[in-house]
Amino acid sequence: MEFSSKLLEKAVNEMSQLPGIGKRTALRLVLHLLNQPESQTFQLVDALKTMRSDIKFCKSCHNISDVELCEICSNPNRISDVICVVEDIRDVMAIENTSSFKGLYHVLGGKISPMDGIGPQDLNIQTLVEKVKQGEVKELIFALGSTMEGDTTNFYIYRQIQDYNVVTSTIARGISVGNELEYTDEITLGRSIVNRIPFEASLKS
Repeated sequence: MEFSSKLLEKAVNEMSQLPGIGKRTALRLVLHLLNQPESQTFQLVDALKTMRSDIKFCKSCHNISDVELCEICSNPNRISDVICVVEDIRDVMAIENTSSFKGLYHVLGGKISPMDGIGPQDLNIQTLVEKVKQGEVKELIFALGSTMEGDTTNFYIYRQIQDYNVVTSTIARGISVGNELEYTDEITLGRSIVNRIPFEASLKS
């Protein structure tokens, strides 16, 4: 792709690094920004800079937040001793959109995947185990995708906390095996949360 401007080429190259954005789409987006009022482009730039520099991760659940304790963890109306364990922030958003879960979350930041060099020490697992050890948790709901990595992660956490007085359950397998949570429709996901099953039962299936 030939460019008449090095500045345009640089902007396109940077934009094309975003997931799902190829060079042609990046060019279309950059040209769109050039055709907008200058102030609108600067508002986008400022929003991205502020987000990158000021955004925080909740000190309790590791969800994205503007303050140290996210809105979900600080909400007194949430059920504080029921924790839904998810892979990342997008899963929190997906479950919240179902309006079927009133507990808290714990964002692992990924799944155990030896092939990708991701071990338990690379995830937010230890802080979850500490919550269980301190008696803060009545039930853990495993809501990772139905993949080999998701099942491995669930089982690892289960082994870490099985000696403590905590109920473990997993979302019902209405979610197709191999599917990621964020792509599941809200009705199916909501029913999976409501109809969760004991984790031990999922090990036998």
